[in-house]
Order: sequence, then C-alpha cells, then structure tokens
Amino acid sequence: MGKGSLKYASVLDKLKAERERGITIDISLWKFENSKYYVTIIDAPGHRDFIKNMIRGTSQADCAVLIVAAGVGEFEAGISKNGQTRECALLAYTLGVKQLIVAVKKMDFTEPPYSQKRYKEIVQEVSTYIKKISYNPDTVACVPISGWNDDNMLEPSANMPWFKGWKVTRKDGNASGTTLLEALDCILPPTHPIDKPLHLPLQDIYKIGGIGTVPVGRVETGVLKPGMVVTFAPVNVTTEVKSVEMHHAVRDMRQTVAVGVIKAVDKEATGAGKVTKSAQKAQKAK
Repeated sequence: MGKGSLKYASVLDKLKAERERGITIDISLWKFENSKYYVTIIDAPGHRDFIKNMIRGTSQADCAVLIVAAGVGEFEAGISKNGQTRECALLAYTLGVKQLIVAVKKMDFTEPPYSQKRYKEIVQEVSTYIKKISYNPDTVACVPISGWNDDNMLEPSANMPWFKGWKVTRKDGNASGTTLLEALDCILPPTHPIDKPLHLPLQDIYKIGGIGTVPVGRVETGVLKPGMVVTFAPVNVTTEVKSVEMHHAVRDMRQTVAVGVIKAVDKEATGAGKVTKSAQKAQKAK
C-alpha cells in the first residue's frame, strides 16, 4: 500500500519481504524473446545491504542495464560519492560485464515532467563517471523511460518528442534506436572459448519434484551437453548431466545461462557459488 510506483516490481520481486519493503533482496530470473535473441533478465538488488546477491547475479550477465532514477533527489543520492549507482556500475565492470545500457527511469517524476534538461544533466554525469571506470560512453545506449507509463519501453514515447533516439559507436558495428527494447536488441552476443575444458560457475540450484536437481549457471568455457560426467568444485562431487536447457531443450550449451538436470546428487553439494567442470579434466589434474 502507498507504493504505487512499485506496482510492477512484483513481477520480479517474489519474496514477501521484497514486496513489503519495496526493494529487491535476492536475484530473480525472467525470460522473453525479442526480434533477435532469447533474453534472460537477471533482476539484481541495488541496495548495499544485499550487494552479495547483486554480485552473484551480475557476474552471470552479458550486458548490464544500469537503472538510474530521474526523480528529484533520487539521482543525486545514487551518483553521490557513496551512492549505489556508482557502486553498481563499478562492480559490473569489475565482474567483466563490458556492455552497458543506461535507462533513466521515472522521467514522469522530473520537474517539470519529462524534462529534457534533467535528462541531459543525468546523462552527462553518468557518462563522466562510467568513463572513469573504463566504459566507453560512445558504446553505451542511454534511454529516458517511464516504466509506469510505458514511455520508451517498447514503443517511442509521445511524452518526450525531444528525444531523437540513442546511438552507439563500436568496432563490432554501430547501432541506433529509440526504445529500451531496441537497445536490448543491439547487445552483442558473447563469445567464449569452446576448445577449453568446461567451466561453469553456478548461480543457483533447484530441486524439482519428478525432475531432479537443476543447477543454473553460465558456461564460461567449454561445452556442456547431456551425458557428460561433471565434477562440482570444491566439494569434488561427480555426477552425470541428464539434459541441458536455455529457454528450451538443446543438444549442447556453449555459452550464456544454462539449466542442467543432473542425476542423483545432494542439493547442498551443488549450491550457488560452486563451479562445475568436466570430470575428465578434473581427473587429469590429480
């Protein structure tokens, strides 16, 4: 109650405490399909009390979407010396997420609403900071949005006729657009060395009745496929992969977030933070 601007946060904020407090505490996944990709959204907390969870989610990402609030006082708090906007951007780059999109939200909360001046001020400050931490602002799409009113989310907004769109310049190909969805369309797909041994840090683990133990993680190197025998480090538990899925069943997984169903093994032995590797490689290392 009294948190109208958080109306749609419940789509990703599943915990009771998250909905009561109006903040994201743990990471959550949501998937959709756009014109080019199957996309997995990893909703990560920005509150400093839950930064450990933020790191766990961000480390799995191919691109970070930095959400910056345009409301009076909100942006200033986030971009201040000890603000969470700075910390989240720095952690994303430190964790190896080299692609960045900046979404300036709550444009309907500026003074006056949908202020071009306010947007330009925010983009200037954010661009200056991300350049300091080694992002190239020329490669970063900045989009003014309002999730509440669906401004520049899926379709160009009539409330911001002054916004002529975003442009990015990069050696792998330039891109331009108007909406946040178009910015997501222009993410460059990741490339990982598939000729190296399997290395898959685990993001989470699920125990599903009738299916089995389902680890979730991202393949950093190598290939994951059904029938493989893998070892979880550091507990040194070995098991066999039954199936692999990313939005849908696949024959093998070479990159991004993978879901694997493994044969009988304790959930505790495969918890988040552990690393999966091929058993063959593990045996050679002994």
